[in-house]
Amino acid sequence: MSTNSVTAQTEEVIQPDPSRTYNLTSYEKKRQTFSWDEAVKGLGAASSGKWNAAYECIDRHVEEGFAEKTALLFTDGEKEESYTFGEVKTITDSYARVLKSGGVAKGSRVFIFLPKSPDCYFTILAAIKAGAIAGPLFEAFKEDAVRERMEDCEAEFLITDSELGKRVPEKDIPSLRKTWEITSLREEACGFADEEDPTVWLGEEDGMLIHYTSGSTGKPKGVLHVQRAISHQYISGKWVLDVHEDDVYWCTSHPGWVTGSVYGVFAPWLNRATVVIHGGRFDADEWYSLIERFKVTIWYSAPTAFRMLMSKGNLFENYNLSSLRHILSVGEPLNPEVIHWAGQNFGVRIHDTWWMTETGAHLIVNLPSEAVKPGSMGRPLPGIEVAILDETGEPLPAGETGELAVKAPWPGLMKTIWKNEQKFRSYFTEDSWYLSGDTAYRDEDGYIFFSGRNDDLINTAGERVGPFEVESRLIEHPAVAEAGVIGKPDPVRGEIIKAFITLREGFTDSSNLRESVRFFVREGLSAHAAPREIEVVEELPKTKISGKILRRVLKAGELSKYKEASQV
Repeated sequence: MSTNSVTAQTEEVIQPDPSRTYNLTSYEKKRQTFSWDEAVKGLGAASSGKWNAAYECIDRHVEEGFAEKTALLFTDGEKEESYTFGEVKTITDSYARVLKSGGVAKGSRVFIFLPKSPDCYFTILAAIKAGAIAGPLFEAFKEDAVRERMEDCEAEFLITDSELGKRVPEKDIPSLRKTWEITSLREEACGFADEEDPTVWLGEEDGMLIHYTSGSTGKPKGVLHVQRAISHQYISGKWVLDVHEDDVYWCTSHPGWVTGSVYGVFAPWLNRATVVIHGGRFDADEWYSLIERFKVTIWYSAPTAFRMLMSKGNLFENYNLSSLRHILSVGEPLNPEVIHWAGQNFGVRIHDTWWMTETGAHLIVNLPSEAVKPGSMGRPLPGIEVAILDETGEPLPAGETGELAVKAPWPGLMKTIWKNEQKFRSYFTEDSWYLSGDTAYRDEDGYIFFSGRNDDLINTAGERVGPFEVESRLIEHPAVAEAGVIGKPDPVRGEIIKAFITLREGFTDSSNLRESVRFFVREGLSAHAAPREIEVVEELPKTKISGKILRRVLKAGELSKYKEASQV
């Protein structure tokens, strides 16, 4: 990693709306006075040392008199459903009783493989209510991706449906003790009497959630989050999402991704928002219609989604989107033009946020009450200390590019990498800096600007994909001898996955063969992991000693072509 002097990407500053009331109004004052104890005090039982995220998300609000408040609104474009906090408590209680009767206990690993639906959210909470570690899986995962995660985590229990369950190779997961198909879980739950409270009280270091994140080498790694993370998720939901009691909140991510869990389930419900779920694929008309119909006030999505909406031109004019008061973005750098588009057409800024699966919650943010510099990720959340480090680990001054690092610990920080303590320790320097792998610089006002990645991780449409995972699948295809995978710049998705392959003897390049290879990856991993471009080459660049494929050489060639094309 090299460092160099840079100038700010923009001198532009967009001020907040002075007519609004914000949950956090003075960034500088709060940054100087805040302690994490303040966040814990905003919770219920946790403030007295009894921890359970499901209780804090749902039961607490019922106990405080909000049983009749709408907790959830769901649509899949055809049907709509609505649930109050009281109804969600009843459902999650009954599901938790079934899970406990089936053997789920403190620390059990319960995987949830369901479409984006109310039951996906309910079963995550029910597993946690029963004391288990919930492991949500993205609904597009195929058999290989499911097997890798469940096998590594020694999954004991699974909740799925009749269709997605076909992708679970149960015979290859010897730790799996029991599977509930969601309809049978509902039936069992109806047979349980309303007995004593099923909530299992936990300590702040007890497991809550596990998500698998891709790296540039090796298989996906299990990031374990524990109960203490909810204090971080609560306070960031209050200050960054700016949730007020009457808000209708929509996060477009599936809970199988960390954003869909932390900021789709926990943060909004910890702050008593009404949560919206949209089942199904992206559809611009449907998205705009949902905002109008449910009167969404806070919207959290990814730059790719916003760029796709931009490509639909003035379609938004067919809908009343006046309910929107706050929009946020995550997953990849937010282009300034997207911020301008939203401001001009919705009358609302888009606020970029930066965090990672491993960090558990927001770290660098654009608070709604503060000025936004288009192109910047924002400034550190109160309670968070960041630095830009050089190659020796020393902090750099403003204007110098280096590795973005965060001072540990903080409540949302992962507890460990599942069964890989060595990998967990590798994230930190001896003086407790968490190394993000991102390069960035800080301006004189403390705003952080993203520069790139230290490693080969691909960020496509807001999803992080490890090239090794895709390469491993590629070479399982009977035609593929070797494979190298990179992220290629793309104006809509940020990056697309491009694969370079050599062929085994007896195979020749053709469009049908490339499509066969792409489909093979799609079926084995997921649609978002399938290469959008495949190039057949005679040989791949490699190191002379170890023979390791040089992805950086492949990447450099594509970057050169991209720059040439951009100049035409």
